[in-house]
Amino acid sequence: MRFTIKRDEFLKVLNSSGKAVNSKVVYPALSNFKLELTEEGLFVTGSNESITIQSSVPFEKNGVQLIRNYKEGAVLINARILLEIVRKTESEELTLDVVDTTIATIADNDSEYKLNCIRAEEYMDVDLDADGEHLVMTSADFALMVEQTEFAASVKEQRPVLTAINLEAADGQLTAIATDSARMSKKVLNISPDVNFVANIPAKVMREVRGLVEGEPSIEISVSNKKALFKFGRTVVAAVFVAGEYPNTRNVVPRVLNYIFEVNATELLKAIDKANILSIDRENIVELSMSETEVTVSAKSSQVGSSVQRISTFRYEGEPFRILFNSLFVSSAVKALGSEDVVFGFVSEMKSFVIKNVGDESIVQVVTPARPY
Repeated sequence: MRFTIKRDEFLKVLNSSGKAVNSKVVYPALSNFKLELTEEGLFVTGSNESITIQSSVPFEKNGVQLIRNYKEGAVLINARILLEIVRKTESEELTLDVVDTTIATIADNDSEYKLNCIRAEEYMDVDLDADGEHLVMTSADFALMVEQTEFAASVKEQRPVLTAINLEAADGQLTAIATDSARMSKKVLNISPDVNFVANIPAKVMREVRGLVEGEPSIEISVSNKKALFKFGRTVVAAVFVAGEYPNTRNVVPRVLNYIFEVNATELLKAIDKANILSIDRENIVELSMSETEVTVSAKSSQVGSSVQRISTFRYEGEPFRILFNSLFVSSAVKALGSEDVVFGFVSEMKSFVIKNVGDESIVQVVTPARPY
């Protein structure tokens, strides 16, 4: 295999596919990029078993030749080293030439590297077929869906299924849910009524796809009984599902609310941030006290003292009420709603409460309160 390629284009696909490469893998071959030059262009694949990313460079784009002086073939090259070489190359082009499938020479005007490489056949089989149910959505809708849910997924491996975002397509709606059992985020989008599937997709994969899809007009999602496939531009991402049954969240959102609190999101976030300075005894726990005439956010520490922040603009319905909560959970939920004003709905001091965007019913956040001191 041999080719001369525009350095910037090569670096772009290496950066994309490199997000799936992890040195701590069961199969040593997966610490490499798989480079394959075909009649369609250069394909670069990176994988860590749970996620595979393949990006490609065409021979020509917008009348500009990107790959020249080429010979088709395939090879495996250490991902970390190849990425570093290309990243530090300053020439407009570089040439990669594989000799006898064991040595790859990478050269530009000033430098030359000789790297040991491996036969492409040593790479594990990667399934990048777009089978199963298909869904096309704008990249903006996909990015917003991920942004408004992924933060609520668990980062702990004790219950692996909670590290996933649960996607369910049914009855013309796509519902994305993430929960770590202490909070939940739910986003609903309208889709074609013909699409039906349920999938637990790792939240970290969804974050990666959200970053990669930026700048693309749309994204195609294919869901089979084994994997989810995301296609956009010249990139394909395949993700293995997280095993296990996702918790039933249908009754998590309370239907009857006894206390309603509407507030400017920015003012509330500032008050929480200030009060949180003193939430030392119980990390990140603050108290929200509400009545029709006054709303405060407070925290106290037996070691340091106490703090009270008053909210000046609000609307409150109900008897005087107080509740304790994790300030990081609430702040993350409020930010994800992306609205100027937010509405809180409470049942009681020890029941989960909801946070909503005033003008968008498609997104709802649920947070479990903290226990009283």
